[in-house]
Amino acid sequence: MTVQQTIENKLSTGFAPIHLEVVNESFMHNVPDGSESHFKVVIVSDEFAGKRLIGRHRAVNQVLADELANDIHALAIHTYTEQEWHTLQQQAPDSPNCMGGSGK
Repeated sequence: MTVQQTIENKLSTGFAPIHLEVVNESFMHNVPDGSESHFKVVIVSDEFAGKRLIGRHRAVNQVLADELANDIHALAIHTYTEQEWHTLQQQAPDSPNCMGGSGK
């Protein structure tokens, strides 16, 4: 099973999402082809209702703790309730281009 599939399975089980996108963004970074180290997660779930952003992100990090410790170098997390998702017209922000770790 790929890292991406593992992330999808764990988030599906942990949050019963209305919408879930797991995008391998490793190609945007200075990593070898076929790498699975940089991901963007867009997850829409009723589990996030009444929770602040930091709590939502902590919940995702907790579900993916093993992958974050071993496989994932970078994880962009976008968490929404169903109402928030519809307000955004069902579109999460694009990830920025990689700056190669230099910050320039």
